[in-house]
Amino acid sequence: MSIENELSAFYQRNGFGEVLGARPRTVQVYTGCMLVPLPNIETRRRFLKYHDLHHLITGYSIGRIGEGEVSAWELGTGSMFINPTLGVMNLIALSTGLALEPDRMWRAFKRGCVSKNLYSADLRNEVDVGRWQDVAALRQRTLGVKPAPANSALRAMEFGCYSLSAGAIHVCLAIPALITRYVTDVLLGKSLFQAAKPVKRTDLF
Repeated sequence: MSIENELSAFYQRNGFGEVLGARPRTVQVYTGCMLVPLPNIETRRRFLKYHDLHHLITGYSIGRIGEGEVSAWELGTGSMFINPTLGVMNLIALSTGLALEPDRMWRAFKRGCVSKNLYSADLRNEVDVGRWQDVAALRQRTLGVKPAPANSALRAMEFGCYSLSAGAIHVCLAIPALITRYVTDVLLGKSLFQAAKPVKRTDLF
């Protein structure tokens, strides 16, 4: 199956629609225990196809933990240095993953340290012109193709900085969103207890 066909199947399987990469103007983003609506900015739309390919390449899911893992993996591959906006989006998803499965985030980051992402202009162009026949071929080009870091302690410190930054971003986004949801629920007639009670989600993984 070609890369485009695998992407199309991925979108349909996950309820994203038949148009490759199609998304609304706003997007619900996991931030810790909450889904926070954020603008679907141009940077996200431009790189979304390749982010979705990263899910197929790595096998990480689109649930809260899986999004955290693919974001940790992308940070390990150097996404922050390719495009800082991409890096910040990774940190938002990482904050959720760290709250749920920190060990898995660390393992995904280490896996990314020896892999390559598809975000560079050259690789995006090569994907678009069909250089690779399918996702399996693309996986061979990206996973485990770099030598292990010469200074693993330095990369661990880098992950620690990302983790602290992700926590700070979580606070900045989640607290205002929590207050807004609480006030809105009360205005809509819910009791104080109902408004404060967290919504149970089934898309953890």
